[in-house]
Amino acid sequence: QLQLVESGGGLVQPGGSLRLSCAASGFTLDYYAIGWFRQAPGKEREGVSCISSSGGSTKYADSVKGRFTISRDNAKNTVYRQMNSLKPEDTDMYYCAAVASPTLFALCVLSTGGYDNWGQGTQVTVSS
Repeated sequence: QLQLVESGGGLVQPGGSLRLSCAASGFTLDYYAIGWFRQAPGKEREGVSCISSSGGSTKYADSVKGRFTISRDNAKNTVYRQMNSLKPEDTDMYYCAAVASPTLFALCVLSTGGYDNWGQGTQVTVSS
């Protein structure tokens, strides 16, 4: 059974940092592109960042460029997202998602429709 588990969320002050982890079980992430998404209550889920299965390609939403970094450690079957210079507007539930890549070098996408395996989410709250 494919399973993704997010961790690392919590309460942080504005300007602070957090590192989210997305750990996979039941399958190896080597051939999967991974995306991170955010969702506020009553709003649609939106893409924040993604990384290709090879790790050679990444994409970021304009709102997080220069502040968030996505990376992967296939040996640990985990994808990370380092979030720096956090702002109150970054407060949301964050989800990771996976999709099998057709090729090792296929680009990742930031749309929810591009993924078919989802984690349960981790809450990030940025507040003083």
